[in-house]
Amino acid sequence: MPMTVRDVLELPPLQQAGPRVLAGRTRLDAPVRWVHVAEVPEIADLLRGGELVLTTGIGLPPDDDGLCRWIDALAAVGAAGVVIELGRRFGPTLPTGLVERARSRDLPLIALRREVRFVAVTEVVHSVIVEEQTADLLANDEIHRIFTELSVEGAEPRQVLREVTRLSRRPAVLENLAHQVLAYETGPLSAEELLDRWEARSRAVEVPSGTGYEPRSGWLVTGVEARGSRWGRLVLLCDQEPPARTRVLLERAASTIALNQLVVQDSSSVERQARSNLLWSIVTHSAPTRDVALRARGLGVVLEQRRLFGVVVRRRRLTRTAGVEMNARRRELLDAVERAVGDCGLAALTGDVGEAVGGEGVSVLVALGNEDTDEAALQGLSTALTEAGHSAGSDVVVAAGSVVRSLDLARRSLVEAAQVADASVHTAEPRPFYRLLDVRLRGLLHLLREDVRLQTFVERELGPLLSYDQRHGTNHVALLEAYLVEGRNKRRAAAAMALSRSALYQRLQLIQRVLDVDLDSSERHLSLHVALTARDVMRTKNSLGAAG
Repeated sequence: MPMTVRDVLELPPLQQAGPRVLAGRTRLDAPVRWVHVAEVPEIADLLRGGELVLTTGIGLPPDDDGLCRWIDALAAVGAAGVVIELGRRFGPTLPTGLVERARSRDLPLIALRREVRFVAVTEVVHSVIVEEQTADLLANDEIHRIFTELSVEGAEPRQVLREVTRLSRRPAVLENLAHQVLAYETGPLSAEELLDRWEARSRAVEVPSGTGYEPRSGWLVTGVEARGSRWGRLVLLCDQEPPARTRVLLERAASTIALNQLVVQDSSSVERQARSNLLWSIVTHSAPTRDVALRARGLGVVLEQRRLFGVVVRRRRLTRTAGVEMNARRRELLDAVERAVGDCGLAALTGDVGEAVGGEGVSVLVALGNEDTDEAALQGLSTALTEAGHSAGSDVVVAAGSVVRSLDLARRSLVEAAQVADASVHTAEPRPFYRLLDVRLRGLLHLLREDVRLQTFVERELGPLLSYDQRHGTNHVALLEAYLVEGRNKRRAAAAMALSRSALYQRLQLIQRVLDVDLDSSERHLSLHVALTARDVMRTKNSLGAAG
């Protein structure tokens, strides 16, 4: 922190001289940029502001009017204060007119009752000032290095704020223009203390442009801008007006966030990251429930004492894409879901946390109001997606988990929604949205597709026939499937396979011999039908995995 007039007066050389403050007591905390020893009345012409003037007064004007003009000139140039040693020019007291003029200009005026070696004062003050300036240069160099590395790495806002708090030891918050919290670091505070009534507190703090300090709140605020458009603010909570290096720190952090925003080329990416990170915390239980609730409230979504349920929206058809194209398709789906959530007025967190829930697509955690129903919310979301050009019946699948009454259970609903979405992709019955009851046998088999016991069952039921087809170049497995799908109606099965009835009978007899089964047995044909469905589900999964 820079030295102030008060700090200078507390130095041993001045304390020994018996300093007495005669004017400007309210400005003793003004910073001192330099100390000048001057015995000429025109000293104001040589100053730039922030200087503390030391003088014996022997060269000052002889009359009160001249002394008042001298005070006026020092106040006008922004001098930090005046220290006058008594005895050589003014005797035991300073002229009343001089003191009154200093009081009227609120300029600190200090009288020294005993003689002091001014050089002892200037040496100490100048050494402290030079050390402070050196520290500022070193700090600025460290700030430049750290935030350059963060820019190169494409760091997320939370990483940038972590460095801001580490360097300043103060809480930091990134908010959007709606005063919703996108990222924060608590520093010495708790999350509750930092985020309590954040929106209301933030709206009360107005800093017109650039970087500014608001004394009433103790907030240092700077705008975050990208391509000339301001989309947020970076706030540092201070207990007093911070030094210049802290302003540099905050401005450089804001520039780093804005630069990374441009690299991503997505105007809402920071908000999306904040929501996705929060959903990730919910699914992985990586943050306390209270912190999650506070962060959600900062984003404008109330999760406490609400009925919650998870939704996953994913494409019904996956295409062979990778890299930039895949990312573009994911952003396109996320755009559509965010618009749909907004259009139907849902209170919800939306993000891409597919890996965390064990599936693909966009995850949504919906918070229902007292009069809302989950069915109405899902119907509204499906309708909004359809109106946006994403038909829930063809392009995307909307799947929902069970309604829960505690934020601690929200993970279960989100994971269930992902499983329903994964299974519903393979159902033949289009619906506006799917619940767990809608996935039926094919959906259940899809959820169990990785289970080695199901794979063993398929091989045990169909293995001999698959091997026979492989050796002879035939397709008896397809014929068996057609026969079972047609409800064991031989006429329809023969037509589906373009065979005569006699040829169908012969091949069915061969299938019974190879598998050693009786196709007239209800249990055996049911078992074969389940095995064929499971094999189809597993083959579909493998082809989709290869396409991705």
